Formats: sequence, structure tokens, C-alpha cells
Amino acid sequence: MLLPKHMFKLLFLLLLSFGSTGLFGQNNKQKQLENRRQELHREIKKINALRAENKTKAKSQLSLIEDFNYKIKVLNTLVKVTNQQANLLTQKINTNQKQISALRKELEVLKKNYAAMIVKSYKSRNQQSRIMFLLSSNDFKQAYKRLQYMKQYTDHQKEQGETIKAKTQELQEVNIALLAQKKEKDKLVAENRTTQKDLEKEREQHRRIMSSIRKDLNKYTAQIKAKQREAAKIDSAIDRIIKAAIAKSKSNKKTKTTKASASGFALTPEEKILSNNFTSNKGKLPWPVDNGYVSLGYGTQPHPINKTLTIKSNGVRITTKGGAKARAVFDGKVMNIVRLKNVNPIVMIQHGNYITTYKNLSKLYVKEGDVVKTKQVIGDVATNNFTGKTTLSFIVSKGSVTQNPKSWIYKM
Repeated sequence: MLLPKHMFKLLFLLLLSFGSTGLFGQNNKQKQLENRRQELHREIKKINALRAENKTKAKSQLSLIEDFNYKIKVLNTLVKVTNQQANLLTQKINTNQKQISALRKELEVLKKNYAAMIVKSYKSRNQQSRIMFLLSSNDFKQAYKRLQYMKQYTDHQKEQGETIKAKTQELQEVNIALLAQKKEKDKLVAENRTTQKDLEKEREQHRRIMSSIRKDLNKYTAQIKAKQREAAKIDSAIDRIIKAAIAKSKSNKKTKTTKASASGFALTPEEKILSNNFTSNKGKLPWPVDNGYVSLGYGTQPHPINKTLTIKSNGVRITTKGGAKARAVFDGKVMNIVRLKNVNPIVMIQHGNYITTYKNLSKLYVKEGDVVKTKQVIGDVATNNFTGKTTLSFIVSKGSVTQNPKSWIYKM
């Protein structure tokens, strides 16, 4: 059973829209992957630049392992993303090859039909035969229909000619797109081979250092545990300061009119607005340094040297360049300057119900009670004389509860 003409057109449009949606989805995914690939390339450049800056400085084995672990992780991700791009291009290439085959078959049928039409038209090209065809009509109505038929036949010839021209153009465009996609895929495959070679070099150096460490694992384990105890001591001090500040805010008569949660501050109307503004900027806050990468993530994780040990990270550690400046990630007020024995200064900034903490600073440019603005420099990031690394530990807390900075800082 043949579909009515209007139903056929509707079905064709629906099929076309489904195909377009799939193509749009593929293109959007390819764009996302390309953006991610470029981000990873920028990250690798940062790592290489910071390594080059510190290459003359003597580094501890533990510090070197951290460097290698992070670069290996980034290179692994780059390989995966590039493979995804190449696989997506393979799908596009296969789709276009099928489209080219279908277009060629369709073009062949169109040309065959058009040739038959031209032959038929040639045989009846005599003007006299056309007139006789009209005059032999039984009545005026039949003559009119025959005249209409002749006109439609001529129009159909032109339409077929235009269709063939359009299909030929479409076939050429798909062929051009196919060649570009193949070229792009070849480039990605070649790039991935280079990345995998770099990855293997990093892994080999990592294996050599780990082999050296395992010979004296007890010594390194003792160093790790000592650092963890120091970190836990600092985190406990920060936690006590925050809880004391919350308790003080609730006992302050000026703020008693504002309701506070069990773990949050009692806020003035102005502080409430600031807190809401901080919340609305989640995922858009600037980095606390203008250049660097996250060398230690948030949360509990196995230690890279001794897998039987775990790291509890209340924030992130950012490796940056020597002489880097720490800056406030949002408007706020310096709540506390923490100074502990044998520990570099720590700055805590309150943003309503939120607090950002900046650990491992040297020279400070703010004092307790100062009002600061977004991106305002608050201090110099300290460089460790033993490892040669410049790192900033950064924490985001809502009340006394730590948050993952990755969720708050733009593209962290």
C-alpha cells in the first residue's frame, strides 16, 4: 500500500530530524572531548614548566614520586580522551562511507531514469507530433489534461536535472568531510603514539625511584607518618578556630536575631547576602594562585608510596611556581591568622557561612579583621627549601564541614 504524498513527506522529515539530532549529539560530544584534550595539554605544559623551574634544586624521593604520579595520571587521561575522539571519528567515518554508498546508488538511479526520460523526450521532440497528440483528443477537457501532462513532464525533467545536480554536490561535500575526518583521525592516532611514549618514560622513571624507596621503606614510612601527624595537628587547630568562631557568633547579641544551623554561623543580614553570593558562584570561583595544578586532591586516598597508609586531605594541594602570590577567591573578611610552631602562616577568610583557608604562606599582606576583595593578594606562597617545591594547601569549609574545592573553583 502506497503512503499518501503528505504522509510520505512527514515521514521523511521525521527521519531527517532524527538523523540531525544524532549528528548534533556526535558533534557536541566531539567538541567536549576536544576542549578536554586541550585542557590536558595545558596541564602538561604547566607540569613541565614547573619541573624545568625546579630541575636544579635537590628534591626528596617522596616529592619526585608525587610529581611523577600526577603527570602519569594526566597522561593516562589524555590517552583515554584522545582514544575516545579517534573512536568517535571512526563512527563518523563509517556513517559517511555508508552515506556515500547510498548517495552513489541514488545518483545512479536518478541518472538512469533521467536518461530514459531524455530518450523518450527525444523520440517525441517533433512539434507536429505534439500538436497531433493534442488535436487527437476526444474533447476540450482531454486536450487540456494532455497539455497539462506535457507541461508537468517538462517540469519533471528540469526537476530531475536539478536533483541530480544537488545530489552530486552533496556527494562531493560528504567526500570532502570524510577526507578531513580521516586526516584528523590520523593526527590524533599519531599524537597518541607520542603521548604513550612519554607515558612509558614517566612510568620507567617512576619504577626506578620506587625501587630505590622500597630498599628503605621503613625510613620513608616514618617520614610519611610524621608529616601526617603534623597535618592532622594543623587541621585540628583550624577546626577548633572555626568552631570557636561559630560559637562566638551565636553568643553575640547583635546576630541573635538571625537563625543559624547547628554547624553554621549566626549571620547578620549583610553576612547572609555575602554567604548567598558565595553559594551562587559555586564552580566559578577563581584559583587561589594564578598558575598551578592540583598535586593532591580532596578526600581520603591511598598514599602513593605505601599503599597500606591513607591520606586524609581536607582540601587540595596546589603546586605552583616560586614567588607565587596567594589570593582571595571571593570577597570576605580575614577571620584569623594562624601561627603554629614550625608551621608557615595560615590565613582564614570568612565569606558569610563559608571559610576559605590558605596554608603554607610566607610573607603576609593582610591582618586579622581586614576586608578583602576577590583576587586580592593575601600573601606569598612558601617554597620548601628541602624539596624545592612551592605549594599552597587550600580548603573550603561550610561552617565546620569541609567541602571539595574542585566543586567550587573554576575548572579545577
